[in-house]
Amino acid sequence: MPKRFVVVASRFSDLPRFPVGVELAEALTAAARQLHDTSSPDSTLDTAVRLAVDLVPGADHAGISVIERNNRRRTLAWTDEVVRSAEDGHPAPERRPYWHRLWTAPVAGVEDSEGDEGEDVLSERGLRSVLSLRLRADRRRLTVLTTYSRKPRAFDETSLRIGRLFTAHVGMALDSATVREQLTEAMRTRDLIGQATGILMERLDIDAAGAFDSLVRASQRENVKLRDLARRIVDAHNTP
Repeated sequence: MPKRFVVVASRFSDLPRFPVGVELAEALTAAARQLHDTSSPDSTLDTAVRLAVDLVPGADHAGISVIERNNRRRTLAWTDEVVRSAEDGHPAPERRPYWHRLWTAPVAGVEDSEGDEGEDVLSERGLRSVLSLRLRADRRRLTVLTTYSRKPRAFDETSLRIGRLFTAHVGMALDSATVREQLTEAMRTRDLIGQATGILMERLDIDAAGAFDSLVRASQRENVKLRDLARRIVDAHNTP
């Protein structure tokens, strides 16, 4: 029976010293530019799976998913429905899927799903080999980028090195997009609360501080987020 390959962190401790060709460097630079040009975390993920197929040798499909401690998996981005159905197909409770090893190692995979017991979900969909790499990790969940091939043993050391370099770019771009989205949402929330405060000032004939205090008390009393309550007030005011 073919063995699953599992790569521990120490194998990548000297990753920056690997020689990288000019073509690869240029490809990664172009990929990083595309990732950082995305407008939201969702579009970053969609771009990342598409680029993974182009960059990682051997990859035919790719997906990004979140894995919970109970091994349940939720797909966030995918190149096609084959990936989505494979990642959302949960194994039997008594079996630990290949991705379980990602809790202790940055990379895990399958060399040949047809000879690897318990990977029927993959082989039934024509996915013979897998390379799965961690993007983010905490105590409760993992975010992983997974590439799939229709050929057995499709991913070699070059695939691993390029995959690790690429996931580093994806992680930075995803963090950047998340911060931008949070700042945009914060600005929108501030404007919304400002509008609601102005409406209450006019309606209740009170100053700005009193109007904001009234908004906060109503939020606590009704157990509603301040932003949502402010939106409700603004929408009601603007409705003819």
